[in-house]
Amino acid sequence: MSLATVIDFLEPVSLDAINDDESFRDTQLGKHVLVYDDVFPDVADADVVIIGCDEQRGAGFLKAPAGSANEIRKAFYNLYHWHKDVTIADIGNVKTGAAIADTYAAIKFVVSELIAMGKRVVIIGASHDVTLAQYAAYAESKIICEAVCVDAKIDLDMNSALPADKFLMQVLTGEPNFIKHYHHIGFQSYLVHPQMLETIDKLRFDCYRVGKVKESLEEMEPAIRNANIFSFDITAIQHAHAPVNKLTPNGFTGEEACTLMQYAGMSTNPCSVGIYGYLHTQDTDGLSAKQIAHMIWYLMDGVYKGKQESVLDEKSNFNEIHLAFAEIDTVFLQSKKTGRWWMQSHDGKMIPCSKADYIIASHNEIPERWMRMVERN
Repeated sequence: MSLATVIDFLEPVSLDAINDDESFRDTQLGKHVLVYDDVFPDVADADVVIIGCDEQRGAGFLKAPAGSANEIRKAFYNLYHWHKDVTIADIGNVKTGAAIADTYAAIKFVVSELIAMGKRVVIIGASHDVTLAQYAAYAESKIICEAVCVDAKIDLDMNSALPADKFLMQVLTGEPNFIKHYHHIGFQSYLVHPQMLETIDKLRFDCYRVGKVKESLEEMEPAIRNANIFSFDITAIQHAHAPVNKLTPNGFTGEEACTLMQYAGMSTNPCSVGIYGYLHTQDTDGLSAKQIAHMIWYLMDGVYKGKQESVLDEKSNFNEIHLAFAEIDTVFLQSKKTGRWWMQSHDGKMIPCSKADYIIASHNEIPERWMRMVERN
């Protein structure tokens, strides 16, 4: 990575804004994060790289007050460091451009350089339309990718003038397109036009209603496992757990949001993660910033757990189960280390699945996850 070029797009972190008394304890993350303050850190060994961004014009704020990313940092740096095998670097904030397209271009460049190094990137502080720049980092390099979005709405409202309300149209249908598959997690039915779901289904993408997800949250882990792009809108979290969410009182609890983020950390791909929609001037007692900080902590926990996983070729580390459902011979693998499951698809590839899929198959029924894979191909 050309550090000299990347630094041109970044502003260093002001540690004075993060910690007033400048006295993090040795056991707190503030003492262990590699921070770009005066000198750009060596990110070669970093497992997670944090990037701040205060771009909010896509959500209708002509001049959003700076400082949202720093409020999240303040909450995150004060958490205790439990994962000594997970290295975190914070390379500051992407400079806000004269036009929103300039900010997009800066994020695209920085993220593309980091994913080329195999880094897991976390973007904090921006409005949800910055997902478009997150995706552009992969499209620029012609990387075929899987995307997961956690949001109370589905941002395909072409009647809106705001990019944050319609950016998914460009991500999912723009040409050339590099989206292999898209999962939308946590939509709330009363906020989504029924025909929008029909459109998503015709594209063979998968949408999961928030109530259904909450019934069996673990079913989302296979959906997230192969994600290259993970985009989380704070509106997916209940207002009581994230007061900055002014859209709806309902959604995921804080704990459920942390679990979804843990799954993203366990992803088998070096992915980019965006936590969007936070504006510190609309927060109450810093609770939303603390919620996001906890989510990043659980992302670290997921990275730690993911490091324990074996590659699928190491057969001795998996339970291998051969069975047939609906006259289809297939194989299921269960990791002895993490308990995660895979199943063999119709083309012989091993795809992420859950124990529930195995149980369905063992009753001679076709798992919906398997069927959806066949439909897409």
